[in-house]
Amino acid sequence: MKKFLVSMVAVGLLLAGCGAATLGDNETKSDTKTEEKKAADLKVGVSISTLNNPFFVSVKDGITKLADENKTKTIISDAQNDASKQSNDIDDLIQQKVDVILVNPVDSSAIQPAVEAANEANIPVITLDRSSDGGKILTLVASDNVKGGEMAANFIIDKVGKGAKVVQLEGTPGASATRERGKGFENIAKKDLNVVQSQSADFDRAKGLTVMENIMQSNSDITAVFAQNDEMALGAVEALKSAGKKDVLVVGFDGNEDGLKAVKAGTLAATVAQQPVEMGKLALQAAYDHFEGKKVESKIDSPLELVEAK
Repeated sequence: MKKFLVSMVAVGLLLAGCGAATLGDNETKSDTKTEEKKAADLKVGVSISTLNNPFFVSVKDGITKLADENKTKTIISDAQNDASKQSNDIDDLIQQKVDVILVNPVDSSAIQPAVEAANEANIPVITLDRSSDGGKILTLVASDNVKGGEMAANFIIDKVGKGAKVVQLEGTPGASATRERGKGFENIAKKDLNVVQSQSADFDRAKGLTVMENIMQSNSDITAVFAQNDEMALGAVEALKSAGKKDVLVVGFDGNEDGLKAVKAGTLAATVAQQPVEMGKLALQAAYDHFEGKKVESKIDSPLELVEAK
């Protein structure tokens, strides 16, 4: 009888232990579930690739404008086009226990470990304009860069004809926007244009000027330039102007303030215009929706429009 009672107690303890383990599992699951929060209760970390580019300043302005309207706290860092600094900035945001991270990557590959670190800390990540090559992303807010590149190529063909000699100024190597805009442009240009040079100028105006000067030394008879952002396009315009090549057609991408002014003045033939302020707002709104328990699509499209000189 004593042996029977001991066995029953042992079984009871075992079952109790199993019950405790099950409860622990449930607690773990509830810990990983997103806690619903109001906009005013959120602390949002923002990492911008560079605030030396007017386009990304406008992206930041879109975020802060909506944040101010909703009394949301934001912590904004400028990676200064340095992938290592950006990774450190994101580590710092994780240490500050932000609720969500909005990141515009310098390099889509180099950002992956930082995204994975945020994943480990159960902090949702939203990417803007450029994606991450790995890690879990809540959503990417971006324009259709491939389509934009195709729009630029078709505009050049329409203005200067098929077979024209053209140059492409590429953005930062490794950035998804560089790959996608280049892919779209080449989809059309490989068949209908003669691309004599395609070279990186890192989305930078000064580098756009220098690279364009170097390209012209061996390609003085080009008729058009596609620059993957307005900053490089404006640098190319200056280089062409200095060389007396005012008739070369230059097309940019982004639609930042300086680019649109140049189109209006006729110094830039066209730009594939994004809406950076709207992009910033869409990204923060996606964070609000997530913390309100709403479904967020894996890709949120920001509008594109080809703006040309009249």
